[in-house]
Amino acid sequence: MTTFHLAQVNIGRFRAPIDDPIMDGFRTALDPINALADASPGFVWRLQTEDGNATAVRPYPSDSLMAINLSVWESLESLQQFVYKSHHVHTLRDRSQWFERIEGPILALWWVPVGHIPTVTEATERLQYLKEHGPTPHSFTFRTPFPAPDGTDVEKLDAVFCDSASHDAPPCWHPTIHEVRNVPCR
Repeated sequence: MTTFHLAQVNIGRFRAPIDDPIMDGFRTALDPINALADASPGFVWRLQTEDGNATAVRPYPSDSLMAINLSVWESLESLQQFVYKSHHVHTLRDRSQWFERIEGPILALWWVPVGHIPTVTEATERLQYLKEHGPTPHSFTFRTPFPAPDGTDVEKLDAVFCDSASHDAPPCWHPTIHEVRNVPCR
C-alpha cells in the first residue's frame, strides 16, 4: 500500500479576464475537462471554489490574470495518463490561445502523504523552489521525476508537450547558416 500521493500545480497567465470573449474556448472546455479529471483513474482531489473550478483563485494576489490548477493524484502514471493521453491533451495543445508565456516553471510536482491537501501557498513555494534549484525530490517535473519517499519508482515521461511545462526542458536548437536543414524548435 502506498503512503504517498502526487501533488501537482500548474499556473498560467490569462490573456484577458476570464469573462472576455477571447477566453470563450477555455471557459467552454473547463467544465468538461474538470469532469474528465474527476472521473479519471487515480484522481484524488483538485482545488475548486463553489463554482466547481479554480478560475477565481489567484496564486499571486498582485496579478489578477494569474490562474492556478492544483490537484492530487494517486501516482505519477495516473496524472500522466490524464494530462497526455486523454482528451485533456487537446486543451493543452491549444493553451497558447488563452495563456501568455511566462518566465520560469509553470508546473511543479511533489509527493505528499496520503490525506494531505496542498495549499496554494505550498504550491507557489514549490514552483519557486523548482525555479531556484531545478528538479529535486522536493519539487520536480514530468521530465525529471523522483520516486516517492516510500520508494515507489517512477519512469520518465518522454512527451513533447512537457517541454514548455518543464524547468529542465532541453535548450532549443537553432541551426547555423552553415547547416542545410532548418530544424524548428518545438
